[in-house]
Amino acid sequence: MKLSVRLTALAALVLTAACAPQTSSNSSSDTDDKSGTLRVWLFQEVGNTPKQKVVDSVVAAFEKAHDDTKVDVEYIPVDTRAQRVKAAFNDPKSAPDLMEYGNTDTAGYVHDGGLLDVTKDFRDWNEAKDTDPTAKQSVTVDGKMYGAPFYVGVRALYYRTDVFKELGLAVPKTMDELASTARRIRAAKPDLYGLAVGGAYTYGAMPFVWANGGEIATGKSGSYAAEIDSAAAQKGIKAYTSLFSDDNCPAAKCAGMGGNDTVTAFAAGKAGMAIGGDFSHTAVEAGKVKGEYAVVPLPGVTSGSIAPAFAGGNNLGVLKSTSHRTLAIQLMEALASKKTQARLFDAMGFLPTFTDVRDQAAAKEPFVKPFVQTLASGTKFVPASPAWSQIDSQLVLPTMFQEVISGKKNVAAASEEAAKKMDDAFGSAG
Repeated sequence: MKLSVRLTALAALVLTAACAPQTSSNSSSDTDDKSGTLRVWLFQEVGNTPKQKVVDSVVAAFEKAHDDTKVDVEYIPVDTRAQRVKAAFNDPKSAPDLMEYGNTDTAGYVHDGGLLDVTKDFRDWNEAKDTDPTAKQSVTVDGKMYGAPFYVGVRALYYRTDVFKELGLAVPKTMDELASTARRIRAAKPDLYGLAVGGAYTYGAMPFVWANGGEIATGKSGSYAAEIDSAAAQKGIKAYTSLFSDDNCPAAKCAGMGGNDTVTAFAAGKAGMAIGGDFSHTAVEAGKVKGEYAVVPLPGVTSGSIAPAFAGGNNLGVLKSTSHRTLAIQLMEALASKKTQARLFDAMGFLPTFTDVRDQAAAKEPFVKPFVQTLASGTKFVPASPAWSQIDSQLVLPTMFQEVISGKKNVAAASEEAAKKMDDAFGSAG
Protein backbone atom coordinates (compact mmCIF):
# COMPACT_ATOMS: atom_id res chain seq x y z
CA MET A 1 0.00 0.00 0.00
CA LYS A 2 1.16 3.47 -0.75
CA LEU A 3 1.72 5.17 2.58
CA SER A 4 -0.60 8.01 1.64
CA VAL A 5 -3.27 5.36 1.50
CA ARG A 6 -1.92 3.39 4.43
CA LEU A 7 -2.07 6.12 7.01
CA THR A 8 -5.11 8.05 5.91
CA ALA A 9 -7.39 5.10 5.30
CA LEU A 10 -5.89 2.08 6.99
CA ALA A 11 -9.24 1.08 8.40
CA ALA A 12 -11.24 1.79 5.30
CA LEU A 13 -8.91 -0.31 3.20
CA VAL A 14 -7.56 -3.02 5.43
CA LEU A 15 -9.24 -3.40 8.78
CA THR A 16 -12.18 -5.31 7.36
CA ALA A 17 -9.68 -8.11 6.78
CA ALA A 18 -10.00 -8.87 10.47
CA CYS A 19 -13.53 -10.13 9.91
CA ALA A 20 -12.46 -13.71 9.20
CA PRO A 21 -14.60 -16.16 11.17
CA GLN A 22 -13.36 -17.04 14.63
CA THR A 23 -13.90 -20.67 13.70
CA SER A 24 -11.12 -20.49 11.13
CA SER A 25 -9.58 -23.85 10.27
CA ASN A 26 -6.14 -22.26 10.40
CA SER A 27 -3.89 -24.03 12.89
CA SER A 28 -0.21 -24.47 13.65
CA SER A 29 1.65 -26.79 11.32
CA ASP A 30 3.43 -29.76 12.88
CA THR A 31 6.22 -29.58 10.29
CA ASP A 32 9.14 -27.21 9.84
CA ASP A 33 10.61 -27.91 6.43
CA LYS A 34 14.10 -26.50 5.89
CA SER A 35 13.75 -26.42 2.09
CA GLY A 36 11.10 -25.94 -0.55
CA THR A 37 9.16 -22.88 -1.68
CA LEU A 38 8.25 -19.99 0.58
CA ARG A 39 5.19 -18.02 -0.47
CA VAL A 40 5.18 -14.32 0.36
CA TRP A 41 2.45 -11.72 -0.03
CA LEU A 42 3.50 -8.08 -0.13
CA PHE A 43 1.43 -5.01 -0.98
CA GLN A 44 1.30 -3.72 -4.51
CA GLU A 45 2.41 -0.09 -4.34
CA VAL A 46 1.61 2.73 -6.70
CA GLY A 47 4.90 2.67 -8.59
CA ASN A 48 5.95 -0.71 -7.26
CA THR A 49 9.17 -1.20 -9.23
CA PRO A 50 11.59 0.40 -6.70
CA LYS A 51 10.13 -1.71 -3.90
CA GLN A 52 10.31 -4.85 -6.03
CA LYS A 53 13.98 -4.24 -6.82
CA VAL A 54 14.85 -4.03 -3.13
CA VAL A 55 12.82 -7.13 -2.34
CA ASP A 56 14.33 -9.04 -5.27
CA SER A 57 17.83 -8.41 -3.97
CA VAL A 58 16.87 -9.66 -0.49
CA VAL A 59 15.25 -12.75 -1.99
CA ALA A 60 18.28 -13.49 -4.18
CA ALA A 61 20.62 -13.35 -1.18
CA PHE A 62 18.25 -15.48 0.87
CA GLU A 63 17.98 -18.17 -1.79
CA LYS A 64 21.75 -18.21 -2.20
CA ALA A 65 22.19 -18.76 1.53
CA HIS A 66 19.58 -21.52 1.74
CA ASP A 67 20.07 -24.56 -0.50
CA ASP A 68 17.01 -25.97 -2.22
CA THR A 69 14.90 -23.02 -1.13
CA LYS A 70 12.90 -20.75 -3.40
CA VAL A 71 10.90 -17.67 -2.56
CA ASP A 72 7.75 -16.85 -4.50
CA VAL A 73 6.73 -13.21 -3.91
CA GLU A 74 3.27 -12.08 -4.96
CA TYR A 75 2.26 -8.42 -4.83
CA ILE A 76 -1.41 -8.33 -3.94
CA PRO A 77 -3.78 -5.43 -4.72
CA VAL A 78 -4.94 -3.38 -1.77
CA ASP A 79 -8.61 -3.48 -2.70
CA THR A 80 -8.81 -7.28 -2.69
CA ARG A 81 -6.42 -8.21 0.08
CA ALA A 82 -9.10 -8.34 2.78
CA GLN A 83 -10.79 -11.17 0.92
CA ARG A 84 -7.46 -12.86 0.18
CA VAL A 85 -6.41 -12.84 3.82
CA LYS A 86 -9.80 -14.09 4.98
CA ALA A 87 -9.58 -16.98 2.52
CA ALA A 88 -6.01 -17.75 3.61
CA PHE A 89 -7.03 -17.93 7.27
CA ASN A 90 -9.82 -20.36 6.39
CA ASP A 91 -7.78 -22.49 3.99
CA PRO A 92 -4.13 -22.91 5.02
CA LYS A 93 -3.34 -24.55 1.67
CA SER A 94 -3.98 -21.21 -0.04
CA ALA A 95 -2.09 -19.21 2.58
CA PRO A 96 1.36 -17.67 2.19
CA ASP A 97 4.12 -18.38 4.69
CA LEU A 98 4.81 -14.69 5.23
CA MET A 99 2.75 -11.58 4.53
CA GLU A 100 2.74 -7.81 4.87
CA TYR A 101 -0.18 -6.31 6.74
CA GLY A 102 -1.39 -2.98 8.10
CA ASN A 103 -0.25 -2.48 11.68
CA THR A 104 -3.76 -1.83 12.98
CA ASP A 105 -4.71 -5.33 11.82
CA THR A 106 -2.55 -7.14 14.37
CA ALA A 107 -5.12 -7.71 17.11
CA GLY A 108 -7.79 -8.81 14.65
CA TYR A 109 -5.51 -11.24 12.86
CA VAL A 110 -4.31 -12.71 16.16
CA HIS A 111 -7.93 -13.03 17.31
CA ASP A 112 -8.72 -14.93 14.12
CA GLY A 113 -5.82 -17.31 14.70
CA GLY A 114 -3.88 -16.32 11.59
CA LEU A 115 -0.51 -15.10 12.87
CA LEU A 116 2.32 -17.07 14.46
CA ASP A 117 3.63 -16.11 17.89
CA VAL A 118 7.26 -15.13 17.25
CA THR A 119 7.98 -13.61 20.67
CA LYS A 120 11.15 -15.59 21.39
CA ASP A 121 12.46 -15.20 17.84
CA PHE A 122 11.94 -11.43 17.91
CA ARG A 123 13.67 -11.08 21.26
CA ASP A 124 16.59 -13.20 20.05
CA TRP A 125 16.93 -11.09 16.90
CA ASN A 126 19.94 -8.85 17.46
CA GLU A 127 18.56 -5.84 15.57
CA ALA A 128 15.24 -5.85 17.43
CA LYS A 129 16.69 -3.91 20.38
CA ASP A 130 16.71 -0.74 18.27
CA THR A 131 13.04 -0.99 17.26
CA ASP A 132 10.95 2.09 18.00
CA PRO A 133 8.71 1.33 21.05
CA THR A 134 5.48 2.30 19.24
CA ALA A 135 6.40 0.16 16.24
CA LYS A 136 7.10 -2.72 18.61
CA GLN A 137 3.70 -2.16 20.21
CA SER A 138 2.05 -2.56 16.81
CA VAL A 139 3.14 -6.24 16.62
CA THR A 140 2.27 -6.97 20.24
CA VAL A 141 -0.96 -8.44 21.62
CA ASP A 142 -1.29 -9.45 25.28
CA GLY A 143 2.47 -9.29 25.70
CA LYS A 144 3.21 -11.62 22.80
CA MET A 145 4.71 -10.64 19.45
CA TYR A 146 3.24 -11.56 16.10
CA GLY A 147 5.58 -10.14 13.51
CA ALA A 148 8.24 -7.55 12.77
CA PRO A 149 7.59 -3.86 12.07
CA PHE A 150 8.29 -3.06 8.41
CA TYR A 151 7.98 0.72 8.39
CA VAL A 152 6.19 3.49 10.24
CA GLY A 153 4.55 6.75 9.26
CA VAL A 154 3.31 9.84 11.11
CA ARG A 155 1.79 13.19 10.27
CA ALA A 156 2.97 16.74 10.76
CA LEU A 157 1.99 20.25 9.65
CA TYR A 158 2.67 21.31 6.07
CA TYR A 159 2.48 25.06 5.47
CA ARG A 160 2.96 27.44 2.55
CA THR A 161 6.12 29.47 3.06
CA ASP A 162 5.17 31.92 0.31
CA VAL A 163 1.77 32.64 1.86
CA PHE A 164 3.22 32.98 5.35
CA LYS A 165 5.86 35.39 4.08
CA GLU A 166 3.38 37.46 2.10
CA LEU A 167 0.99 37.78 5.05
CA GLY A 168 3.71 38.18 7.67
CA LEU A 169 2.61 35.10 9.59
CA ALA A 170 4.59 33.21 12.19
CA VAL A 171 4.56 29.43 12.27
CA PRO A 172 1.92 28.46 14.88
CA LYS A 173 3.30 27.13 18.16
CA THR A 174 0.00 26.05 19.74
CA MET A 175 -3.29 24.63 18.53
CA ASP A 176 -5.01 27.93 19.29
CA GLU A 177 -2.45 29.73 17.14
CA LEU A 178 -2.98 27.10 14.44
CA ALA A 179 -6.70 27.94 14.33
CA SER A 180 -6.19 31.71 14.37
CA THR A 181 -3.49 31.51 11.70
CA ALA A 182 -5.77 29.42 9.51
CA ARG A 183 -8.50 32.04 9.78
CA ARG A 184 -6.10 34.86 8.97
CA ILE A 185 -5.07 33.06 5.79
CA ARG A 186 -8.68 32.47 4.77
CA ALA A 187 -9.60 36.11 5.47
CA ALA A 188 -6.71 37.43 3.38
CA LYS A 189 -7.05 34.83 0.64
CA PRO A 190 -10.69 33.64 0.35
CA ASP A 191 -9.73 31.28 -2.47
CA LEU A 192 -7.66 29.21 -0.02
CA TYR A 193 -8.59 26.98 2.89
CA GLY A 194 -6.63 28.22 5.89
CA LEU A 195 -6.02 24.71 7.20
CA ALA A 196 -7.44 21.94 5.04
CA VAL A 197 -9.35 19.53 7.29
CA GLY A 198 -11.60 16.56 6.61
CA GLY A 199 -14.59 15.15 8.45
CA ALA A 200 -13.54 11.67 7.31
CA TYR A 201 -9.89 12.24 8.28
CA THR A 202 -9.80 10.23 11.51
CA TYR A 203 -6.04 10.25 12.00
CA GLY A 204 -5.81 13.96 11.24
CA ALA A 205 -8.44 14.63 13.90
CA MET A 206 -7.15 12.36 16.66
CA PRO A 207 -4.10 14.53 17.54
CA PHE A 208 -6.55 17.22 18.67
CA VAL A 209 -8.17 14.71 21.03
CA TRP A 210 -4.86 13.36 22.31
CA ALA A 211 -3.28 16.81 22.71
CA ASN A 212 -6.19 17.82 24.94
CA GLY A 213 -5.64 14.81 27.18
CA GLY A 214 -8.34 12.61 25.67
CA GLU A 215 -8.15 8.98 24.58
CA ILE A 216 -10.03 6.80 22.12
CA ALA A 217 -10.40 4.05 24.71
CA THR A 218 -8.63 2.70 27.76
CA GLY A 219 -7.87 -0.84 28.85
CA LYS A 220 -5.57 -3.74 28.12
CA SER A 221 -5.47 -7.42 27.24
CA GLY A 222 -8.20 -6.97 24.66
CA SER A 223 -10.66 -5.52 27.17
CA TYR A 224 -11.34 -1.87 26.44
CA ALA A 225 -13.84 0.82 27.33
CA ALA A 226 -14.51 3.87 25.17
CA GLU A 227 -13.17 7.21 26.39
CA ILE A 228 -14.07 9.29 23.34
CA ASP A 229 -16.91 10.91 25.33
CA SER A 230 -14.71 12.05 28.23
CA ALA A 231 -14.48 15.76 29.00
CA ALA A 232 -10.93 15.93 27.67
CA ALA A 233 -11.80 14.08 24.47
CA GLN A 234 -14.83 16.31 23.93
CA LYS A 235 -12.57 19.36 24.21
CA GLY A 236 -10.38 17.97 21.42
CA ILE A 237 -13.40 17.09 19.25
CA LYS A 238 -14.68 20.64 19.65
CA ALA A 239 -11.27 22.09 18.71
CA TYR A 240 -11.14 20.03 15.53
CA THR A 241 -14.76 20.44 14.41
CA SER A 242 -14.62 24.21 14.97
CA LEU A 243 -12.27 24.36 11.98
CA PHE A 244 -15.14 23.40 9.65
CA SER A 245 -16.44 26.89 9.09
CA ASP A 246 -16.65 29.47 6.34
CA ASP A 247 -13.69 31.32 7.86
CA ASN A 248 -11.41 28.30 7.40
CA CYS A 249 -12.65 25.16 5.60
CA PRO A 250 -16.40 25.36 4.81
CA ALA A 251 -18.36 22.38 6.08
CA ALA A 252 -20.17 21.97 2.77
CA LYS A 253 -16.86 21.25 1.05
CA CYS A 254 -14.73 19.80 3.84
CA ALA A 255 -17.05 17.58 5.91
CA GLY A 256 -16.70 14.67 3.50
CA MET A 257 -12.98 15.05 2.87
CA GLY A 258 -10.49 12.38 3.93
CA GLY A 259 -6.77 12.63 4.46
CA ASN A 260 -5.86 12.21 0.81
CA ASP A 261 -8.28 15.02 -0.09
CA THR A 262 -6.68 17.47 2.32
CA VAL A 263 -3.16 16.71 1.09
CA THR A 264 -4.32 16.93 -2.52
CA ALA A 265 -5.83 20.35 -1.82
CA PHE A 266 -2.58 21.55 -0.30
CA ALA A 267 -0.44 20.14 -3.11
CA ALA A 268 -2.71 21.83 -5.65
CA GLY A 269 -2.19 25.21 -4.00
CA LYS A 270 -5.70 25.39 -2.54
CA ALA A 271 -4.76 25.52 1.14
CA GLY A 272 -2.37 27.48 3.34
CA MET A 273 -1.78 24.50 5.64
CA ALA A 274 -2.56 20.80 5.87
CA ILE A 275 -1.85 17.86 8.16
CA GLY A 276 0.05 15.34 6.09
CA GLY A 277 2.41 12.43 6.55
CA ASP A 278 6.02 11.81 5.67
CA PHE A 279 4.44 9.65 2.97
CA SER A 280 2.72 12.78 1.56
CA HIS A 281 6.03 14.39 0.63
CA THR A 282 6.22 12.91 -2.87
CA ALA A 283 2.71 14.07 -3.75
CA VAL A 284 3.36 17.58 -2.47
CA GLU A 285 6.67 17.74 -4.33
CA ALA A 286 4.81 16.84 -7.52
CA GLY A 287 2.21 19.58 -6.93
CA LYS A 288 1.98 23.30 -7.56
CA VAL A 289 3.51 24.22 -4.21
CA LYS A 290 6.89 22.60 -4.88
CA GLY A 291 9.61 24.80 -3.41
CA GLU A 292 7.07 26.94 -1.54
CA TYR A 293 6.29 24.90 1.55
CA ALA A 294 7.87 23.60 4.74
CA VAL A 295 6.94 21.09 7.44
CA VAL A 296 6.96 21.34 11.23
CA PRO A 297 5.53 19.07 13.92
CA LEU A 298 1.84 19.69 14.57
CA PRO A 299 1.75 21.93 17.65
CA GLY A 300 0.11 20.83 20.86
CA VAL A 301 -1.96 22.78 23.38
CA THR A 302 0.97 24.48 25.09
CA SER A 303 3.64 26.50 23.32
CA GLY A 304 6.52 24.36 22.12
CA SER A 305 4.70 21.08 22.60
CA ILE A 306 4.02 18.56 19.85
CA ALA A 307 0.59 17.01 19.43
CA PRO A 308 0.67 13.20 19.72
CA ALA A 309 0.34 11.61 16.28
CA PHE A 310 -1.01 8.25 15.22
CA ALA A 311 1.82 5.85 14.45
CA GLY A 312 0.72 4.10 11.30
CA GLY A 313 2.62 1.80 9.03
CA ASN A 314 2.92 -1.85 8.07
CA ASN A 315 4.30 -5.06 9.56
CA LEU A 316 5.47 -8.45 8.34
CA GLY A 317 4.00 -11.56 9.91
CA VAL A 318 4.45 -15.32 9.60
CA LEU A 319 1.23 -17.27 9.26
CA LYS A 320 0.51 -19.88 11.92
CA SER A 321 -0.20 -22.44 9.19
CA THR A 322 3.28 -22.28 7.65
CA SER A 323 5.16 -25.55 7.22
CA HIS A 324 8.43 -23.56 6.94
CA ARG A 325 8.50 -21.88 10.34
CA THR A 326 12.26 -21.36 10.65
CA LEU A 327 12.77 -20.23 7.06
CA ALA A 328 9.76 -17.91 7.17
CA ILE A 329 11.02 -16.19 10.32
CA GLN A 330 14.51 -15.83 8.85
CA LEU A 331 13.06 -14.27 5.69
CA MET A 332 10.86 -11.97 7.77
CA GLU A 333 13.95 -10.72 9.60
CA ALA A 334 15.83 -10.25 6.33
CA LEU A 335 13.02 -8.20 4.81
CA ALA A 336 12.54 -6.16 7.98
CA SER A 337 16.26 -5.73 8.66
CA LYS A 338 18.03 -2.42 9.10
CA LYS A 339 19.74 -2.77 5.74
CA THR A 340 16.48 -3.45 3.90
CA GLN A 341 14.58 -0.68 5.67
CA ALA A 342 17.33 1.79 4.80
CA ARG A 343 17.12 0.75 1.16
CA LEU A 344 13.31 0.97 1.17
CA PHE A 345 13.57 4.50 2.54
CA ASP A 346 15.84 5.46 -0.33
CA ALA A 347 13.63 3.69 -2.86
CA MET A 348 10.12 4.43 -1.59
CA GLY A 349 10.40 6.92 1.26
CA PHE A 350 9.21 4.37 3.84
CA LEU A 351 10.20 5.63 7.28
CA PRO A 352 12.34 3.02 9.13
CA THR A 353 11.11 1.47 12.37
CA PHE A 354 14.62 1.34 13.84
CA THR A 355 15.52 4.52 15.68
CA ASP A 356 19.15 4.54 14.55
CA VAL A 357 18.28 3.92 10.88
CA ARG A 358 15.61 6.63 11.07
CA ASP A 359 18.12 9.12 12.49
CA GLN A 360 20.42 8.34 9.57
CA ALA A 361 17.54 8.93 7.17
CA ALA A 362 16.78 12.28 8.80
CA ALA A 363 20.41 13.34 8.45
CA LYS A 364 20.30 12.41 4.79
CA GLU A 365 16.92 13.96 3.95
CA PRO A 366 15.93 17.15 5.84
CA PHE A 367 12.21 16.67 5.13
CA VAL A 368 12.23 13.68 7.49
CA LYS A 369 13.30 15.70 10.56
CA PRO A 370 9.87 17.02 11.70
CA PHE A 371 8.43 13.52 11.45
CA VAL A 372 11.30 12.07 13.47
CA GLN A 373 10.73 14.82 16.06
CA THR A 374 7.06 13.86 16.18
CA LEU A 375 7.90 10.21 16.72
CA ALA A 376 10.43 11.07 19.40
CA SER A 377 7.93 13.21 21.29
CA GLY A 378 5.53 10.30 21.72
CA THR A 379 2.92 8.79 19.44
CA LYS A 380 -0.38 6.99 19.93
CA PHE A 381 -1.88 3.80 18.60
CA VAL A 382 -5.36 2.35 18.27
CA PRO A 383 -6.77 -0.05 20.90
CA ALA A 384 -5.14 -3.47 20.54
CA SER A 385 -8.51 -5.14 20.23
CA PRO A 386 -10.09 -7.15 17.42
CA ALA A 387 -13.08 -4.84 17.88
CA TRP A 388 -11.15 -2.03 16.23
CA SER A 389 -11.88 -3.45 12.78
CA GLN A 390 -15.61 -3.26 13.47
CA ILE A 391 -15.38 0.22 14.93
CA ASP A 392 -13.49 1.50 11.96
CA SER A 393 -15.43 -0.30 9.25
CA GLN A 394 -18.63 1.13 10.75
CA LEU A 395 -17.09 4.63 10.48
CA VAL A 396 -17.90 5.32 14.11
CA LEU A 397 -15.45 8.20 14.53
CA PRO A 398 -15.96 9.89 11.13
CA THR A 399 -19.73 9.74 11.73
CA MET A 400 -19.24 11.41 15.11
CA PHE A 401 -17.18 14.23 13.61
CA GLN A 402 -19.59 14.72 10.72
CA GLU A 403 -22.65 14.84 12.98
CA VAL A 404 -21.02 17.66 14.93
CA ILE A 405 -19.86 19.47 11.81
CA SER A 406 -23.34 19.33 10.25
CA GLY A 407 -24.99 20.58 13.43
CA LYS A 408 -27.07 17.40 13.66
CA LYS A 409 -25.73 16.78 17.17
CA ASN A 410 -23.64 18.64 19.69
CA VAL A 411 -20.26 17.33 20.80
CA ALA A 412 -21.60 15.66 23.95
CA ALA A 413 -24.41 13.80 22.19
CA ALA A 414 -22.30 12.73 19.22
CA SER A 415 -19.40 11.51 21.36
CA GLU A 416 -21.74 9.64 23.74
CA GLU A 417 -23.32 7.80 20.82
CA ALA A 418 -19.88 7.00 19.40
CA ALA A 419 -18.76 5.69 22.79
CA LYS A 420 -21.81 3.43 23.02
CA LYS A 421 -21.09 1.96 19.58
CA MET A 422 -17.45 1.41 20.55
CA ASP A 423 -18.37 -0.30 23.82
CA ASP A 424 -20.83 -2.55 21.97
CA ALA A 425 -18.00 -3.55 19.63
CA PHE A 426 -15.54 -4.13 22.46
CA GLY A 427 -18.14 -6.24 24.24
CA SER A 428 -18.94 -8.38 21.23
CA ALA A 429 -15.24 -9.00 20.57
CA GLY A 430 -14.94 -10.80 23.88
